[in-house]
Amino acid sequence: MQWEYQVVTFDGSDWISAGKPNMATINDGLNTLGKQGWELVSAFDTNHAGGATRLCVFTLKRPLTTG
Repeated sequence: MQWEYQVVTFDGSDWISAGKPNMATINDGLNTLGKQGWELVSAFDTNHAGGATRLCVFTLKRPLTTG
């Protein structure tokens, strides 16, 4: 099977409040992508010098459609 990939980044300040992630925002975003056939395969964050989350990076895949 062949795959296509998508990398999605989120600014940490958009959905992290007081050091805690807004789970509803994360769930909504991932569920929307899942309905489009995307499957999450990897997630990681990048940090500012002080340790605060700067970006969260999600890598997704779905079967490549030909035609």
